[in-house]
Amino acid sequence: MSVYQYEGEYQKALKLGKQALHAEISKGQTGYLTSLDGVLQSGNVLSEVPLGLIEIPLKKVVGTYTHSRSIAFAQNFMPVMPLDSEFGLKWLNLYKAHMEEGIRDPIKVYEYYNLYYVIEGNKRVSVLKSVDAVAVHANVIRLMPKRDTNSTINNIYYEFIKFYRQTGINNIWFSEEGSFTQLGEYLDEYDPELFAYDDKYKKFLGDIYRPFREIYYDLGGDKKDITTADAFLHYIKVHGMPESIDMSDKPSISSFMTELDVLDTKTTQQVKTDPIKTPRRSVLTSIGDLVTPKKQLKIAFVYANSPSKSGWVNGHELGRLHVDNVFKDQIVTEKIENVPEDDRAYYTLKRLAEEGYDVIFTTSPTYTATALKTALEFPDVKFLTCAGTHSYKNLTLYFGRIHEPWYLLGMIAGSITETDKIGYIAPIPISEVVSALNAFALGAQAVNSRVTIIPAWTYKWQNQGKTKDAAKKLKEQGVDVIGNEAMPVPGSTSREYGVYKSGKHYAMAIWDWGVFYEKVIQNILSGTWKVIADSSSPNQKPINFWLGMDTGIVDIMYSNRNISNPTKRLIDSVRKSIIRNEFNIFEGPIHDQDNNLRVKIGDKSSYEEIITMDWFVKGIKGEMPDIKDLSPTDPLSYMRDIVKK
Repeated sequence: MSVYQYEGEYQKALKLGKQALHAEISKGQTGYLTSLDGVLQSGNVLSEVPLGLIEIPLKKVVGTYTHSRSIAFAQNFMPVMPLDSEFGLKWLNLYKAHMEEGIRDPIKVYEYYNLYYVIEGNKRVSVLKSVDAVAVHANVIRLMPKRDTNSTINNIYYEFIKFYRQTGINNIWFSEEGSFTQLGEYLDEYDPELFAYDDKYKKFLGDIYRPFREIYYDLGGDKKDITTADAFLHYIKVHGMPESIDMSDKPSISSFMTELDVLDTKTTQQVKTDPIKTPRRSVLTSIGDLVTPKKQLKIAFVYANSPSKSGWVNGHELGRLHVDNVFKDQIVTEKIENVPEDDRAYYTLKRLAEEGYDVIFTTSPTYTATALKTALEFPDVKFLTCAGTHSYKNLTLYFGRIHEPWYLLGMIAGSITETDKIGYIAPIPISEVVSALNAFALGAQAVNSRVTIIPAWTYKWQNQGKTKDAAKKLKEQGVDVIGNEAMPVPGSTSREYGVYKSGKHYAMAIWDWGVFYEKVIQNILSGTWKVIADSSSPNQKPINFWLGMDTGIVDIMYSNRNISNPTKRLIDSVRKSIIRNEFNIFEGPIHDQDNNLRVKIGDKSSYEEIITMDWFVKGIKGEMPDIKDLSPTDPLSYMRDIVKK
């Protein structure tokens, strides 16, 4: 390159620097490079830890050590001094040396909260950033911040420190607590064959993470609000940890990126709470059907158990049989039983999609990640998963507002208790179980202000042994009435489900999935489903069906013989009010166990507040189990730990 060409490169960098400078000044900022002495507050640093010579990503080099050195650069590390200044000439000579020989001397930096501030080598960083270099070798001194568990970034940073000590990886950063731990768990199970690498973490970076980042940036991922690591973790939760990533994976990453914008629960969703309308058939449509017969719709129902062993699965099987009877030769259905509730489910779903099934219902929240993975791979197949926690563009979720019938069951329990102690056998401490328990307590308190609700957690679905043990422990605490979430298994003579007392069964919550499946299939057959949930539209908001007693999907069944007439009249009256949307169960004032006002007078808890409920109402005895790892705010991890345990 000639002298004029080198000077031209400096002028380009200078232009970028001045543009960045003026952009920050227009926002009321100084515009100059961030200095560490302006970031640190007195007493914030616990210790200095020399890390030695390591390679660091240039994008994480964000500032310099002192303010006096910062005024030669804009925020983007580009120069703001004129070419004929001493600084400009030194920068130009360094640029020339880099182009002819390369910059070999490492820089020296402080690392603070996984960002780097230059002690020596500011101009070297500026030159390297001007040529879009990716990394630089640096002697790093870590400034350990004091521990502050009330600070999110502090918690994330200490997770990073643990992750770094395990892996030696320093160029990954997450924006959510717990993410480093989750990635660490994936890497614990990652066991590749090592040829060109001396450890699996270097192989992970070279063969998986960096290629993912390159493709992700090429698709515009660097313009998203989340970090690349956030996106990568979401990706492997759906697709699993790959052996490697290359350009052949670009379509898979591209399709997955349509979901990234809606993974944040703050994203606007379409939560459909009203009954699904049956499409009206016009005369012309009916005549057209006679002339051109429609293709028979193939529908698969995926079960985690068999209908003969699980009340939950049996409810969905009754729904399948219902639509078989309603639509007859318009559809053909198949049930697939005992599908593993982990990543192996993907192979079942993929087989069904390849065999030409048009609609696939997965009937447990444990299938959410694998169903989404398959839906992204087969966009022409309609996938619906029974879960009530989140919404996706390519996967429709459906669930019932089961807390509504449980409020009525609570009223029955409160009216028949003699000890004023009511037990509640709960399976897993996740939000829909917590909201049902809270509704049960509120219903019991509505008819008996003296009652105390004592929950017993089994940490299992549909486990009779665990349920019997829990019931025994509750009775030892003086409980005389029990609410049990387990559903009756076909052929069982047990009465220990719903609300029961001394061997007598009083009431139970029921699911009628046939109502939902019939409406969905009718809309698909008529062609109106595309209007309801068309994921191909860029403006389509994710759909989530959350249907209540007004739709018939959930309801209550009680014993005429065991419940008194006044109680029956009261239950029927409140039930009608719920169905007519005249009564809202979670309307304030509602206090929690510590007597904090959770819902103000006249306020009604929103969908988001109910599906993320992690607190107990006043009157429930016992502490909330730790549900952090099972929180629906992390929708792709939802239920995975339950399966493992």
